[in-house]
Amino acid sequence: MTIQQLEYILAVDRFRHFARAAEHCRVTQPTLSAMIQKLEEELGVKLFDRTVQPVCPTAVGEKVIRQARVVLSQAAQVKEIISEEKQTVSGTFRLGVLPTIAPYLLPRFFPQLIEKYPELDIRVTEMKTHDILQALHAGELDAAIVASRSDDRMLREETLFYEQFYAYVSHGEALFKKELIRTADVTGERLWLLDEGHCFRDQLVKFCRMEAVKVSQMAYRLGSMETFMRMVESGKGITFIPELAFLQLTDEQRELVRQFAIPRPTREIVLVTDKDFIRVSLLAVLKEEILAAVPKEMLSLQSAQYLL
Repeated sequence: MTIQQLEYILAVDRFRHFARAAEHCRVTQPTLSAMIQKLEEELGVKLFDRTVQPVCPTAVGEKVIRQARVVLSQAAQVKEIISEEKQTVSGTFRLGVLPTIAPYLLPRFFPQLIEKYPELDIRVTEMKTHDILQALHAGELDAAIVASRSDDRMLREETLFYEQFYAYVSHGEALFKKELIRTADVTGERLWLLDEGHCFRDQLVKFCRMEAVKVSQMAYRLGSMETFMRMVESGKGITFIPELAFLQLTDEQRELVRQFAIPRPTREIVLVTDKDFIRVSLLAVLKEEILAAVPKEMLSLQSAQYLL
């Protein structure tokens, strides 16, 4: 039994497909299949039921997979202890980021980070909050950047900055004529929102008290904030954007932005790790780069802002 074989069975469990698991592990499918089959022969059991699609673990396979996660996590900690002792910023670092944060935050710090630390291999995955928390517990992520606190005792959470929301309003909407947007002004009609499960959507629906929006938005679930912005720019409807997205807009695009009246809805951007995460020096470097990349006024909650 090898570490590599354990990594392969976890990959198959994650993707429920041998070809995708092999691609993820950067090996050929025959190589991955042969290594898993060899492990099954050594153990004398079948770990996966290959007669169904998608592939799924057998009953004993699920037990082996759970233990494999523990073994791989402990094996990784041995290397992390050495790296932390040497305080080296190198090796692989797996970072999960919300899709409503990544396009606006990553360009501000990521290029500089990889230039400063060429031996650091950061692998970024865009994921929803629920999936991020699961991945952290499963040891599939080292850290994540999310937009709310979970109060999960198994996780360590640090505030990075605070980001307020803006309305993005097309010229044809009545709200375009207003300088400030009040929650009572926002209805579900012609409102472009992300799918349920995105905390960005959930926070704003709650803040604006749009309980009926679930029904009226059935046709508008395109899933991308950038798509919604293009719809607004073409003259149709309203959407919401975060503060870092606002900072990327052209002068022409900023004409479509309307600020909320006080109190202004604001989200807390949080850096999350497992509570036993060892590489605190690397984490400190990541946090330092992020804090240096956002405007100073976003580092604290302002009196006019309302934390969602």
